[in-house]
Amino acid sequence: MPTTIAIVGRPNVGKSTLFNRMLRKNAAITHDQPGVTRDRIYGETFFDDRRVALIDTGGIEVLDAGEDRIEEGIFAQAREAVEEAHAILLVMDGREGLTPLDERVAEYIRKHNKPVLLAVNKIDGEEREAELLAEFHALGFEMLGVSGEHGHNRNFLREELARLIKDIPDQDEAEGPERGLRIAMLGRPNAGKSSMVNAFIGEKRVIVSPIAGTTRDTVDATVDHKGKRYTFVDTAGVRRKAKVEGSLERFSVVRALTCSKRAQIVILVLDAIVGLTTQDKKLLDFLVKEKTPFLVAVNKIDLIERGKLNEVKQYFKDQMRFCSHAPLVYTSALKGTGLKDILPLAERMWKECQIRVGTGELNRVMRDAITRHQPPQVKYRRPKFYYLTQPETSPPRFLFFVNNPKIIKDSYKRYLENQLRKSFGIATAPIVISFRSSHENKE
Repeated sequence: MPTTIAIVGRPNVGKSTLFNRMLRKNAAITHDQPGVTRDRIYGETFFDDRRVALIDTGGIEVLDAGEDRIEEGIFAQAREAVEEAHAILLVMDGREGLTPLDERVAEYIRKHNKPVLLAVNKIDGEEREAELLAEFHALGFEMLGVSGEHGHNRNFLREELARLIKDIPDQDEAEGPERGLRIAMLGRPNAGKSSMVNAFIGEKRVIVSPIAGTTRDTVDATVDHKGKRYTFVDTAGVRRKAKVEGSLERFSVVRALTCSKRAQIVILVLDAIVGLTTQDKKLLDFLVKEKTPFLVAVNKIDLIERGKLNEVKQYFKDQMRFCSHAPLVYTSALKGTGLKDILPLAERMWKECQIRVGTGELNRVMRDAITRHQPPQVKYRRPKFYYLTQPETSPPRFLFFVNNPKIIKDSYKRYLENQLRKSFGIATAPIVISFRSSHENKE
């Protein structure tokens, strides 16, 4: 897990613009209307060699400006982001100057006793920087004048944040082997995620309720099972956006998705009675796109009518043809049916994620595959494959060097993926295949 920095401040001070600047992409919606950012937006980048997650929060607002009740006036996702973060980038508006709300936000942030950098935004150059920054010194934070829109001090901001977090323990090391294999439970509310975690750990560690949305936060439960250690992360249920009510639940949805990305293995829990909903398909698309190792547990099969189970199995198999590598397990968390198959599958999948193949063997397999089935021509041009490497694992990534990546058909990409899976025993883990022109620089 990366070191996390929350970007916090009142509405319309330019948090999302700074977020995009540091990520070097337009990951957050930016607009001059206050309160545009309503959901948690996460992005990962590197400060030197340190992996960092940035959280772009919705603006802080006070519900009752006449009362000293700042916590009640903060969007729940912003409050949660501050709790979750290891450090805070506090953003204020240099053009408007220090406002009473800024002072109250600073007071709230100070209570958390976390490293803070104050970025005074909308300062476009050095000419008036000293003048515009003067009143912000009273807050007592380390401070930097920046312009998210025009890029003033952009690189210096990254350097200052890297310095701010240098004494924070590396979170990738903190998530070490003592916690075992990290397995995140993902799915819509009331699909049975918490019941499944309780069945695995043998105790009612996680609250279970038939009321949708009981789990609001992620809950870790570590257990030793047959000589191996596992950490289950039970996440809040994910509903489609139109049914997400309240900022607290909005934060829970994004945290669930982020948690699934950070886990080593994800178990997507589906409801056998409800079937595969539009929201389930969106979650599947998310996992496939992010190349997350996952298996699917179709839960509540004990409620299926007698004689209908094979029909239900065929239905889910047909619906999931687009991600056929992901194993399907049919379970009843209540009865314990099928649960014994899940942990061995997770272990196998994680082992496949670590597969590393030598360049010589990779290129032998590539030559054999291309000899058996030549790539089709596109506009009278046939793709030429020069060599193949594997730059990464977890999941395995295979990089083909070719004459022109644009003329390789999707059907042939699927053929190559199937050949790699078959040759190296990668049956359930996701794999990443990319193509690069031999004239481009190597990574």
